[in-house]
Amino acid sequence: MGLRFEPEIDFTAPGLSLYELETSCIAQNRKQADKHSDRGTVVCFAAKSESIAKNRFMTLSFPALRSRNYRLFFGGQGLSLIGTWMTQIATVWLVYQLTNSALMLGVVGFVGQIPSFVLAPFGGVLVDRRNPHRILVVTQVLAMIQSLALAALTLTGIIQIWQILALSLFQGLINAFDAPARQTLVKDIVDRREDLASAIALNSSLVNGARLVGPAIAGVIIARIGTGYCFLLDGVSYIAVIAALLAMRLRSRPLLQADGATPLQRIREGFAYAFGFPPIRDVLLLLATFSVFAMSYTTLVPIYATQILHGDAHTLGWLMSASGIGALVGGIYLSSRKTVVGLGKVIAAAPAISGIGLIAFSQSRNLWLSLLFALAIGLGSILIIAASNTVLQAIVEDDKRGRVLSLFTMSFLGMVPFGNLLAGSLASRIGVANTMLIGGCVCVAAAIAFSRHLPSLRRMVKPIYERAGILPVEHRAAIDQKVL
Repeated sequence: MGLRFEPEIDFTAPGLSLYELETSCIAQNRKQADKHSDRGTVVCFAAKSESIAKNRFMTLSFPALRSRNYRLFFGGQGLSLIGTWMTQIATVWLVYQLTNSALMLGVVGFVGQIPSFVLAPFGGVLVDRRNPHRILVVTQVLAMIQSLALAALTLTGIIQIWQILALSLFQGLINAFDAPARQTLVKDIVDRREDLASAIALNSSLVNGARLVGPAIAGVIIARIGTGYCFLLDGVSYIAVIAALLAMRLRSRPLLQADGATPLQRIREGFAYAFGFPPIRDVLLLLATFSVFAMSYTTLVPIYATQILHGDAHTLGWLMSASGIGALVGGIYLSSRKTVVGLGKVIAAAPAISGIGLIAFSQSRNLWLSLLFALAIGLGSILIIAASNTVLQAIVEDDKRGRVLSLFTMSFLGMVPFGNLLAGSLASRIGVANTMLIGGCVCVAAAIAFSRHLPSLRRMVKPIYERAGILPVEHRAAIDQKVL
């Protein structure tokens, strides 16, 4: 005994097949076992092989999980995100109970997300100049305080609509800095650049796995004991992600050096860079259009569940969970992809999938059919959000990453309040079904327009992929038409 297992092969090296990994491990163990007759040594080698065998599927299928810091982040977020989705469902249900107004649902959504539109560029500048890990710890602590305050007001029975608006605005201010910090941190917590796409897709899968579980739990809790307990559980759940962030061991990262430029100058530089390069510009514009006309779906679902399907909080939970299943399927598909190459087609198809789902959902009067169409909406949503994020992370310059990802946040979250306000206003005039129908048609039209630009975008992105080593030399000619 006392022998140390000294691997002669990197079992986490990219490109190893499952068979190659297993056979290499066995061959090495036999080689070392032949050198040592001690039975304990052989047992030790066998135990090591068994450990590798148990983990090989996970690391090869989801490469980002090879990184310790990412595993912490993934595990800590899991519980917290379930609480976040519970709060989102409880908030819209509480607002509708207090006001019985589709317009007020849109107003609350607008107030909670407009800070992401206004302040996200400043958040991007801050992330480029400061440590995103520290920023994220602060934002998570503040978000926990917000949820607990909302719980206290609701459980004591003194909650009023103006208090919901104020706390929604506070959460929006937090998100304006949290989102770019979170997106930027992902690159820092994966050990290998080639694992970045897997990490982004796994993040999306995690969000939507929580989107599947959270609303279902929220529906039961709201129906049995009230909305206040959803807010309370959400506040407590932040402990998990804060603990995970504090347990990370991160390498120092290069920050933007001070050169006398003001924040506004840096914001203008980021805008000029992003909108001066068509692949980034077109992805951001497509995502913004999708956010305005499709993401308001979640704001209108409470009205649809009660007025059209004649259901209750349980119905709302089922509809949101069905959307979460679709999103989870899409996230798993993206996380299993081995390369960013070809994601342009996914980005182009995703709004059409959600758009067709919205059109069908708007005309459905049957719960089971509505669940099926909600699944399609969720699938398309996660595909465009995660695929867009992955492509942007792959092509953006490192010193502008925070600012470009803040524009991603503006396009994704910052445009949602305008969509909520528009959807709430339209729904109060032409009805929720017609509002969803219009949104679905716009999404399909946007997908067609983006598809027409895709060939020229591929040509622009190809040199970037080649410099980054994303396109192997021996395969460039064969996949020339799939670059984006």
